[in-house]
Amino acid sequence: MAPAECGYKHVVSAIAGAALAEAVESVDFGVLTVAFNRRVLRPRPWTITQANWAAEAARSVPAGPILELCAGAGHIGLLAGVLSGRRLVQVDSDPSACRFAQLNAEQAGVRDQVDVRCGDIGSAVMSSERFPLIIADPPYIPSADIGRFPDDPPAAIDGGEDGVDMIRACVDVASGHLSENGACLLQVRGPSQIAALESLVESRALVVRDAQVVDDERAIALLERVADN
Repeated sequence: MAPAECGYKHVVSAIAGAALAEAVESVDFGVLTVAFNRRVLRPRPWTITQANWAAEAARSVPAGPILELCAGAGHIGLLAGVLSGRRLVQVDSDPSACRFAQLNAEQAGVRDQVDVRCGDIGSAVMSSERFPLIIADPPYIPSADIGRFPDDPPAAIDGGEDGVDMIRACVDVASGHLSENGACLLQVRGPSQIAALESLVESRALVVRDAQVVDDERAIALLERVADN
């Protein structure tokens, strides 16, 4: 058996021991093989763009670990961490997602470089912690629209009435924990939410510096701290 197959079987065995082995799947995500099941949002290939952008940003931001909010199975932050060689702190409120994030880090051979914290993003990061690079992957579908995506876990995509509840929460965390000269890469639902985000960050000493729009439903915004005059 090839080493990769042995490693994946080890992951499946560990998940089974944690009573999460229902229909475990795996997908290639950049240089990684990512495990997940129906309890966790399926990794989207387009989000490799976010991981690669984060790895590129890591070359110019100050030293320090990456923080990933709403990490899910952990694949986006994990790929950015592997490509950049930086330590990684991942936060998600769902225990199943946290379990997979831990196991995927182990599968990638970097478990000792990854700190997975299971809890609310507003309380899982200590007030004194600062991060030069933050990745945020919040749910952004308005509650009334989540029925369009029956295969996705509702909690992983439901962004509240206007779709930006968790985006607001991620911006709040970024405002309080982004290092000077740092960067935050935030997923949003296309250009319409980028426009909403620009208004949202004004009162939080952040600015939308750049964006990559995939289509009307998917985009990534680059936030930076407003420079002191």
